[in-house]
Amino acid sequence: MDGFEGSVGVIVIAATNRPDVLDPALMRPGRFDRQVVVPLPDIRGREQILVVHMRKVPLAPDVKADIIARGTPGFSGADLANLVNEAALFAARSNKRLVDMEDFEKAKDKIMMGAERRSMVMNEDERRNTAYHESGHAVVAKLMPKSDPVHKVTIIPRGRALGLTMQLPEEDRYAYDRVYLMSRIAVLFGGRIAEELFMNQMTTGASNDFEHATQMARDMVTRYGMSDALGPMVYGENEGEVFLGRSVTTHKNLSEATMEKVDAEIRRIIDEQYALARRLLEENRDKVEAMAAALLELETIDSDQVNDIMEGKAPRPPKQPQSRSSSKPDSNAPNAAPSAPAPA
Repeated sequence: MDGFEGSVGVIVIAATNRPDVLDPALMRPGRFDRQVVVPLPDIRGREQILVVHMRKVPLAPDVKADIIARGTPGFSGADLANLVNEAALFAARSNKRLVDMEDFEKAKDKIMMGAERRSMVMNEDERRNTAYHESGHAVVAKLMPKSDPVHKVTIIPRGRALGLTMQLPEEDRYAYDRVYLMSRIAVLFGGRIAEELFMNQMTTGASNDFEHATQMARDMVTRYGMSDALGPMVYGENEGEVFLGRSVTTHKNLSEATMEKVDAEIRRIIDEQYALARRLLEENRDKVEAMAAALLELETIDSDQVNDIMEGKAPRPPKQPQSRSSSKPDSNAPNAAPSAPAPA
């Protein structure tokens, strides 16, 4: 890339999603010395991207791009294109002429939680255990401060999970405070605690929860300076991947005594949040029982039904899908062609 004169008029442009592993020789002056950061779109950006991709499919009158954008935090432009494509495929499988909000909801669930595995056979004991596990997550999430709202709870196997509790933030988040992270740790422990309290057993289903909770507590202590005992200091090592010319040796900058303090502080955070989640579930046993019963009956409950249970009411019936005959072409819908688009 050397030897370009100022009059040549050649501009070399490159893109990467891993700037941390680029060879420093590429970034020296005269080469790729200007960097333009392209972050993930915010809620307004997602709405405009959806409008562009929605022009390719026939939409029902109830489809609102702003509502879909609000429920897809962290989605890239490619994710949103895939969302529209999946929604069109769901509509095509149901012989609908228009793509409605129900199809977009199914597509969002598939992308965020994985495809449903209804063919998987689970015995009644495993279904009950999964129902209590997910109910534990959901009840703790509803009771903890600054916790993201519970969007959906399901015991239908998706991806590699036997059940899922999905939380969606009310708005885009760019930083996380200490209370929010503590609440996240407590929510992660809610599943195992519910198994212990209501099923008198422990299963391997909480392994991923423990992994995330431990890593979150470790980051709070070693990276974010959120420990009163250890103060605002970074104790963690830079765990970036080894690349050309970079050291392959590890450097220990912590004494054994400091490492013991770090481990003790991580243990304290985990024990406190575990005890808090257990107390919340013991005080709200009726809500966990009601939510588990609803999950065993309906398999999936949404935010409105979760709110009903938390208020002591019977969960409202699930929303009925729109009938195929009621889907008529909308004269205002762009491109009223009835076929689904090719996969993006």
